[in-house]
Order: sequence, then structure tokens, then C-alpha cells
Amino acid sequence: MTTEPSERIVRVGLIKAVPTKWDLAANWRTFETLFLRGVERGARILCTPECFLDGYVSSDESGWPEPGFRDVAQSLDGEYVARARDLARVHGVYLVFGFTERAEAGCYNAAAFIGPGGDLLGVYHKTHLLDHDLRYLPGQDLPVWETPLGRVGIMICADRRWPETARTLRVRGAELIMNPTYGMWHLDNEWWMRTRSYENECFICFTHPNVSLVTGPKGELAAKLQSNVPDVLVHDVDLGDLPTKMFPHRRTDLYAL
Repeated sequence: MTTEPSERIVRVGLIKAVPTKWDLAANWRTFETLFLRGVERGARILCTPECFLDGYVSSDESGWPEPGFRDVAQSLDGEYVARARDLARVHGVYLVFGFTERAEAGCYNAAAFIGPGGDLLGVYHKTHLLDHDLRYLPGQDLPVWETPLGRVGIMICADRRWPETARTLRVRGAELIMNPTYGMWHLDNEWWMRTRSYENECFICFTHPNVSLVTGPKGELAAKLQSNVPDVLVHDVDLGDLPTKMFPHRRTDLYAL
């Protein structure tokens, strides 16, 4: 038995490419090319991998110059954030844009959430920091944004290791969780995301330099694109088809989440 699609179908575009560490201009060119490819294919919300703009330089094992780290980091009113906002505005789409954010106290592993009017709806800062990520400041919130597409949350890379991250976003209303990522180049990514989607009955859109995944609320792998060439996975998710078999029946009298 098949069900008719609802009126809440959202076409997502997940950008995947290996960025060049420290080279903002080269990474921007790659991003812009793939962004436009996704837009041409009808994507309404697009997402880059983690810290794509600078190539996730905190993971550079060849030597890590802290002054250079701040040089490639961007303030929220900086050039590349402004360019990303302009692209979203010109094409009328939502964009989750991964970059290193420069703040007064230090730097954040950040994802800007940009609206189709070019407005900065908010910025998510990675909350769970391990190893080289300790070079960043930790995020202090797990926001969910109400949009005409649906309720959107963001988690970054290792945040997915802790079940509480996706669960908190879902409890706060997220229907679609965007997950820009860089680390772990193996199949663990797939089963992790399928598990997080299943236990929270929501869609998760995961994108990484090598692979993009969409996992669905029944734990299914809804779409996958894996290769060593820059590309964009475009896929329709139906937010009107979220099941309610488990999530509403949690025993919140026994546990907080």
C-alpha cells in the first residue's frame, strides 16, 4: 500500500566536496558551483559540510598556526558570510553554511542558518568538542527555527555521537535536522544517522566531503551519494509523513528527554 505525498515536501540539497585547507577563495568557488547546481535542481534548503569555507583547518595535522586560524575565521558581518547571504537572497533559498566564526573571546565551529531573503536567521555553534575541536569555544544552545518549510535544527559532526543532541532538537520541535560533518570516513556515518532518525522519528540530512545521506523517521536510508568528486545530493523529504508511533509515547514521567 502506498500513501499519497503530503503538501509538506521539502527538496534538500546536500553539498559534498573535499575543501582545501586555508584556501577561502578556492573553497568558495567550489561551494558556489555546487550551490548553483543544487538550486538548478530545485533545492529549497542547501547545506555544506562542516567548516567548509576554511577547509576545517582545526584538523590540520601538518602544523597549526593559531594566528592563521583567526585569519581564516569570519565575523558574522564579514565578507564571506555576506556573500553567502547574498546568494541565498538572489536565489530565494535557505542555506546552512559551515565556517569558522571569529568572536571576541575566540573562535566557534559554526553553521550559519540563512533565510531566502538573505537574512541571518541564526548561527549554531558546535557543542561537543573533542581533540582538535578543543581549539574552538563550545556552543551553549541547541536552537530550533520555525520556518515555512518546517521546524529546522542543526547539529555539527560529533554532536551526533550523543543521543541527547538529536533528542533535544526533536523535543524542541525539529522535524528536519541538518548535520554538516567532516570526520569519520566510513560506514559508521550511515548507521549512526539511521539510528538517530529512527529513535526521534524525524529526517536527518547529513553531508560530508565524501558522502551525503538523508535518513528517514523509520530508520531508512532515504538517499545516499558517495564519491570522490564534488557533487550535490538533491532529495525530497516529506515532513507531512512523520510517524508518531513512538515519540509521543515517551515516559517523560521517568526521564526528562
